[in-house]
Amino acid sequence: MKTIKSPRLKKIKWGVAGCGRYSELSFIPTLHLLRRSTLNSVFSNNRERAKVISEKFGAPNYFNNYEEFLQSDIDAVYIGSANNHHYEEVIKAAEAGKNILCEKPLALTSAQAEKMVNVCKRHNVLLSVNYPLRFHPSILKAKELLDNQLLGKLISINVSYNFDLPPDTNFRFKKEESGGGALRDVGTHMIDLLRFFGGEITEVNGVMDNIIYGSEVEDFAAAICNYKEGGYGYFNVSFNSKKGINRIEILGHKGAISIDQLIAAKNATSKLNILLEGEARKSFRKRANKLFNLLKSVQKSFLNNEEPLVTGYDGLVNIKIMEELEKKCRR
Repeated sequence: MKTIKSPRLKKIKWGVAGCGRYSELSFIPTLHLLRRSTLNSVFSNNRERAKVISEKFGAPNYFNNYEEFLQSDIDAVYIGSANNHHYEEVIKAAEAGKNILCEKPLALTSAQAEKMVNVCKRHNVLLSVNYPLRFHPSILKAKELLDNQLLGKLISINVSYNFDLPPDTNFRFKKEESGGGALRDVGTHMIDLLRFFGGEITEVNGVMDNIIYGSEVEDFAAAICNYKEGGYGYFNVSFNSKKGINRIEILGHKGAISIDQLIAAKNATSKLNILLEGEARKSFRKRANKLFNLLKSVQKSFLNNEEPLVTGYDGLVNIKIMEELEKKCRR
């Protein structure tokens, strides 16, 4: 693991940029569960919104000026703003010497993401991306079985993330702000999960459509991916399913794994099924806070000046795969 030389911290003073529902209902409450992290500053373009969030969570500082926010007493920044603000806010945070956890997708384009990664490297700043699915115990167990080749040669991995999200005024439905719909919002999670399980992807083909809502962005995307080391990855995502089935299925020559009630479930109890050649079926249930586990890992890497388990490079690669699919679907 690469180590970056800078003074070690005993506790991380966080700043949160972006005061949307996810920051309010998920990120900040989870951050408060960490003993060695504290919320010192919040930023929003809307000063009143920043004030409301700071008062609700006891942050001593709030700003509607991003430069002033970065100059406040903070060591690290969580960037939870709309996708089109990630690029500028990450660059400025890196230039200010702040370690960064950025919301997914890292940027609107791979060109932006590549510059963000390079600027962070140049300023000796750690950059991570919010992909919490990697940190669920059921996911880690499946990864362990794959890495130990207990399933035999990999045949396919199938992941799905489907739910209902009718169009409204949210930035996710404005292509200029989000970069796209279901693919950019939740497809990026599925691509990251496919890479985490099966390694690097060399090709992607699929479809994108607006089946139900007819908004500015797609409400459905599906794809098949070729793995560099062999085998295939599949994913489908949507904003249009009131009763979506969200599942992970891993198929190998000697065994198979399925995981239910994990994707699209905040802190629900997941069910992991393991089928191995010559063994009886095994099932495990596990309840876990994925975001807490991610933040605990990020906190550790920031405190120890170590490269995080999810890097800016991961965010860059995931964007390149989405761009390839989008390009093929525009033909």
